[in-house]
Amino acid sequence: MNHPLIYEIDARCWLRELSTRHGPNITLGSAPDDEIKAWAQLGFTHIWLMGVWPTGPRSRAAALSSQGMRRAFSEALPDWQDDDVGGSPFALGDYTIARELGGESALKQFRKKLRAHGLKLLLDFVPNHLGLDHAWVSDKPDLFVEAPLQRPETFPVETATGPRWVAHGKDPNFPAWIDTVQLDYRRADTRAAMIEQLQSVAQRCDGVRCDMAMLLLNDVFAKTWEGFPCPVATTEREFWADAIQVVKQAHPNFLFVGEVYWDLEARLQSLGFDYTYDKRLYDYFVYRNHAGVQRHLLGVTLEFIGRSAHFLENHDEPRIASILSLPEHRAAALLTLGLPGMRLVHHGQMTGARIKLPVQLRRRPSEPPRLEIETFYQRLLALLKTSAVGRGKSELLRPRPAWPDNPTEQNFVVVQWQSQPDCFNLLVVNLAPHRSQCFVPLTVDGLTRRNWLVKDLLGHEEHQRFGDDLQNQGLYLDVDGHGAQLFHFAPV
Repeated sequence: MNHPLIYEIDARCWLRELSTRHGPNITLGSAPDDEIKAWAQLGFTHIWLMGVWPTGPRSRAAALSSQGMRRAFSEALPDWQDDDVGGSPFALGDYTIARELGGESALKQFRKKLRAHGLKLLLDFVPNHLGLDHAWVSDKPDLFVEAPLQRPETFPVETATGPRWVAHGKDPNFPAWIDTVQLDYRRADTRAAMIEQLQSVAQRCDGVRCDMAMLLLNDVFAKTWEGFPCPVATTEREFWADAIQVVKQAHPNFLFVGEVYWDLEARLQSLGFDYTYDKRLYDYFVYRNHAGVQRHLLGVTLEFIGRSAHFLENHDEPRIASILSLPEHRAAALLTLGLPGMRLVHHGQMTGARIKLPVQLRRRPSEPPRLEIETFYQRLLALLKTSAVGRGKSELLRPRPAWPDNPTEQNFVVVQWQSQPDCFNLLVVNLAPHRSQCFVPLTVDGLTRRNWLVKDLLGHEEHQRFGDDLQNQGLYLDVDGHGAQLFHFAPV
């Protein structure tokens, strides 16, 4: 089983930067081949182009009218101008490729280039809501959540039968998104329309990252919108079960990646999602809950981990280099890239970018690469390509105390990978800021039939170990604070 390695790129910012370096008006179709070749050489399997759908003028104006958003723009990009604001790519005006990116023909050319280098394409599917400028707002107002009278989270829409108060898109834990309009998933016609839209998207890519996927669950949706009556009978079937089935009938290898929170990940996986966000793991990293990382990973099934998307940052989260020190960053990066499942890297993460950009902006501030971070990622990705990590059989191992009254084994995460019978890799991370020790029982078949040469591919350690000792007592580890090691075991 191969475990996808995803590179998320903000399409609008990336093409602007290419146009600055290589000449004006670079589109998806004219993106330099060297860029794509470099992604393949690093070992990525998929490119997630975030933000290819257009945002209309009304949604863009809503973003510009928000004082909170304007402050966020100034914090990230002090010299921003109105032209730098493209509006939220998640308040989309249509499921067509934005003209500024080159349109539909440019996406076809870009996808062809990706395929030539063995790469696949992920695009966004935003199921919960649309932008204010989408044609359905005026043409098909019945598809949206509405109220009989004006309410704070609604706005007026003129229709053939008079004005209606239609709801903005909403997460139940936050204020409504004023640049969006909320689809009503209690209605069969809304579901049918969005499945048809999803089928159209699926013809243009190899997978979708589904924004806020858990909001569409029947019970979540009903609770969120219980104060807004639905005039038609509702269905008991889950939208995702039907939608995923329809798409996979036509595209069996199509990937569904769900942005999922609130411990609903396993439920979305059961409905057909190939991968769901592992936000709990991310939170343990950034809050430095070292024992929590181990408890989380050993407390769920290997199947669940293998169907989770592991990340240190994405467009919604702060830049990880602004939170973790370099040693912490190295350990966390090795772990997220070395776990089974989907591994996600965000554009700028590998160069140590520190400034989180609001998604409404289409220009990034200039940040010189941090050489030590850039060098680490290049070396790590090159090593992973030559190892069993991400390709072989994986297992999370449970560390044991090195001696009584030494609780530091809880700081370790150890992942065993094997793709060949005569060698294997062991990924070792000590997440604590201090030295920690443990014994780790290995589970490789035939361990006692050989003695082993053990070499740390990320460092200088090299040892010989007797197979009988490894079988009887396990591998002894004594690792510096924030230690990150990738061992290769080969027979002596």
